Amino acid sequence: MGLRSRNKGKRGEREAAAEIRRLFRTDARRGRQFSGSDESPDIVAEIEDLHFEVKRAESIRLYDALDQASSDAGENVPVVLHKQNRKPWVAIVRLDDLPRLAVQLYLKLAETA
Repeated sequence: MGLRSRNKGKRGEREAAAEIRRLFRTDARRGRQFSGSDESPDIVAEIEDLHFEVKRAESIRLYDALDQASSDAGENVPVVLHKQNRKPWVAIVRLDDLPRLAVQLYLKLAETA
């Protein structure tokens, strides 16, 4: 992976962490920045049972991204955050994981209200 690509990935992770902080009023930061291991999520947030994988690219292979997030997530809900240039962030989650994701987000929002 080239330097420009790595820098774009880092910027994407910082942008995504800022969006998590804004939306859920909680701490969120780049995962590898602090722990440095390959198993670290792209974003570490104070939201229980979620694993964030960030893809800042013009196109992604959706199921490959979900597979990567799922294999890294363990028992957590894998969430892929994706953004193209000049487009809004989107969150991609398996439909079967949606109820668990909704509960965790509700609990976080209720805690910070």
